[in-house]
Amino acid sequence: MDGKRDGTGAGHGSVKRILPPTYFLLTLLAMIALHVGIPSSRYWSFPLAFAGIVPLALGVVLNIAADREFKKHQTTVKPYEISSALITAFPFSFSRHPMYFGMVLVLIGIALLLGTAWSALPVFVFVCVVAYAFVPDEERMLAETFGDEWQAYRSQVRRWI
Repeated sequence: MDGKRDGTGAGHGSVKRILPPTYFLLTLLAMIALHVGIPSSRYWSFPLAFAGIVPLALGVVLNIAADREFKKHQTTVKPYEISSALITAFPFSFSRHPMYFGMVLVLIGIALLLGTAWSALPVFVFVCVVAYAFVPDEERMLAETFGDEWQAYRSQVRRWI
């Protein structure tokens, strides 16, 4: 084991790790399944349910903006791969993990649109998975790669918002 993080799961056995977009899609499917499969009253109804469009749209915008920054700086968007650049421009100027935050906003928006309590439960699971399975490793790798530059950035920008 050489500790290499190339997205293949090296350093963690030969099993490929599941990436955050897969967890996002599984969460979305779980939300819909719970909404359809467990009848419950709606906590939001028409037209209030349309309030979910706001976080959904903000989440999409955050993800697009963050992805553009990754491409602009020609660095990886994948966890477990070493970054070649420390991005600090918008949206990284207000959140160290804007893509995760954007995914959470999209899920919150969908939960509001669905309007049932059961559909909101998987959002909390997604937040825990991201916060404990991805963020610590990513931040450790950034600290190892960018040292003092990372520490200065970390002291100025919050993890989520």
